[in-house]
Amino acid sequence: MDRIIVERIVCYAFHGVMLEEQSLGQEFQVSLELGVDLSGHNSDQIDGAVDYRVAIAIVEEVMYGSSCRLLETLACRIADRLLALEGVIEAAVEVRKPNPPIPGVQGGVSVMVSRGR
Repeated sequence: MDRIIVERIVCYAFHGVMLEEQSLGQEFQVSLELGVDLSGHNSDQIDGAVDYRVAIAIVEEVMYGSSCRLLETLACRIADRLLALEGVIEAAVEVRKPNPPIPGVQGGVSVMVSRGR
């Protein structure tokens, strides 16, 4: 399977379990891996291709939409929406908090989900 990879879409949003996260917000990073079939691709035109600008817009709609407590919820919502795009066979989504308000965690936390048709 062929892949389209979009790394680190940065959003400042208001998700989290703690009230401070919901009111103050924080940076989130979202990365995508879209499984597509490019075997018949012979054109250099956007028509007929998976437009990853649309995928990025979906990420932004979810991230700037209704507040969620869990990264898992955000990742699942994004993956489900991406699978609805024509030409996307699989969608892997990583949602990352680079600076979670958890003592001792310095490398961030993330959730990755993968969905397929």
